[in-house]
Amino acid sequence: KVVSVKFKENGRAYYFDPGEFKIKEGDFVVVTTARGTECGEVVRAAHEVPGFSREVKPVLRIADAVDVRRMRQNRADVQQAYQICEQRIAAHGLKMKLVDAEYTLDRSKLVFYFTADNRVDFRELVKDLASQFHTRIELRQIGVRDEARMVGGIGHCGQELCCSRMGGEICPVSIKMAKAQDLSLNPQQISGVCGRLMCCLRYEYDTYKDFKSRAPKNN
Repeated sequence: KVVSVKFKENGRAYYFDPGEFKIKEGDFVVVTTARGTECGEVVRAAHEVPGFSREVKPVLRIADAVDVRRMRQNRADVQQAYQICEQRIAAHGLKMKLVDAEYTLDRSKLVFYFTADNRVDFRELVKDLASQFHTRIELRQIGVRDEARMVGGIGHCGQELCCSRMGGEICPVSIKMAKAQDLSLNPQQISGVCGRLMCCLRYEYDTYKDFKSRAPKNN
């Protein structure tokens, strides 16, 4: 059994082991992630996930008022950190686009997410930021699909981007999926705001593939 936890409103949900805790949807919990100690909101209470084999980290504790207040303060402070980082990127003349930033719960680490067309030597930037914020600095380069998920937006369909709204893993999408659904292969019509093929192309692909394998051939 696992609980699903989100750390950002438009982020993906992660699985954690609830252990003996009685955790409800809407509760906040403190957990350990690859980034460090974090506080997140439970978006789905304990449920079973058949066939899930990866190791699931345990919930450390149900967040108290101090944890939640600290989490919200971190989210407020990170706005200023974002602006300062943008200024320092410009000062160092680096060809990178800042996308997002976040503190760990205990503020032992400040993570900045960015996109860039090529490798970026940001060692001097890291030293600069460390002297500004007096904490460990980590810069992570992400892809354009992850950028779209973090920033959010509206797709061609007029609804919120699937990657932001639905979370989950970002799965590969191929032109073969568009062909199987007899869609136009015009890149402008089948590409999302990130410039890559739209995530929704894969949602109905398996149904089309199954139907075409059983249906009579044309004519």
